[in-house]
Amino acid sequence: MSRWRQFLIFLSIMGPGLITANIDNDAGGIATYSIAGAHFGYSLLWTLIPITVALVVVQEMSARMGAVTGKGLADLIRENYGVKITFWLMVFLFMTDLGNTAAEFAGWAASTELLGINRYIAVPIGAVFIWLIVVKGSYRSFEKIFLFVCAVYLVYIPAALFARPDWSDVALQTVKPSFQFKSDYIVMFIGVVGTTIAPWMQFYLQSAVVEKGVRKDKYWASRIDVIAGCFMTDIVAFFIIVACGATLFKAGVHINSAEEAAMALAPMAGKYASLLFAIGLANASLFSASILPLATAYYICEGMGWEAGVNKTFKEAPQFMWLYTFLIVIGALIVLFPKAPLIPIMWISQVINGVMLPFVLIFMLALINKPAIMGEYTNSRTFNWVSWATTGIMVALTGAFVVTLFV
Repeated sequence: MSRWRQFLIFLSIMGPGLITANIDNDAGGIATYSIAGAHFGYSLLWTLIPITVALVVVQEMSARMGAVTGKGLADLIRENYGVKITFWLMVFLFMTDLGNTAAEFAGWAASTELLGINRYIAVPIGAVFIWLIVVKGSYRSFEKIFLFVCAVYLVYIPAALFARPDWSDVALQTVKPSFQFKSDYIVMFIGVVGTTIAPWMQFYLQSAVVEKGVRKDKYWASRIDVIAGCFMTDIVAFFIIVACGATLFKAGVHINSAEEAAMALAPMAGKYASLLFAIGLANASLFSASILPLATAYYICEGMGWEAGVNKTFKEAPQFMWLYTFLIVIGALIVLFPKAPLIPIMWISQVINGVMLPFVLIFMLALINKPAIMGEYTNSRTFNWVSWATTGIMVALTGAFVVTLFV
């Protein structure tokens, strides 16, 4: 096969990996990286190297299962472990994704207000826009739009350049691991690592690979897509930390959210850095507010054996379309209530997210190592060691993160 033909095949397959990984940098993720840079400078940059490895490992397994089996993760769990286990898994994941969807609309509202648009105008318009993209569009048009949206994340690179960091110090702290035995540092360390892998990501990626029609003979292209997405999302995270570390940390400015970071950057890095930061947050929030409900609708319908897919109509897949609609409407309405308890909503969703992640990772590893399901595409011994080590570390960090929420 010629390289030109291989390149064309890759372009036709590209999408699921880039989109899924980039959604990881949602409003909560951007806030975490902003606070990490503002409070601890560049000292957490080194964590992005093992984080990238962990993300590649887990996302590669999801894409591989989708390409080999032609089924989503929820489908496989139901077929191999029964309806009862699948039902309760879906219930808890639905609860956390409803909270996460509200959190994304909260990020959209905050970022648009920074850009001078009232939330009572921005939130309804945003909700209708992302609903129309999925419900009235096809998978191909939907994917093209969101591949473009992925490129908007790159605004964080010039935002960091405007901050004029000491690049030699940045490079040193990126490759030199360091650790501080202080409670606030440990909590932030757990937060940075814990934002990497979320349960919904594995379900969405596998479903997207299946809906796109990727099969075993084209899997090599899907793997490149996944790896490229993982590197892109952590490169964006890198520049967010650098931007805040070069300005807010040096000035001793403490922040509690991404929108505070955008406002605080203006007097230190210039209005353009602040503007780019706000645009990036708006993009990430609306992007994630679309994909999170979509992922939820996918895995619940697969788990329950209902029709699902962006290419389907309301008549062909009513449960899928109504679930997607319900999550967007409720998520947006929560943000529009003046006294909505957004912090408890986000807190509860984080707790459930943390509790569910180990179960999802263990299900994935059990399934991908079954020759009856994967044939010759089961994990190699080396890959299994890396996968189980990654899972063990994520389980330990997730457990520690959940504990810190109660302390």
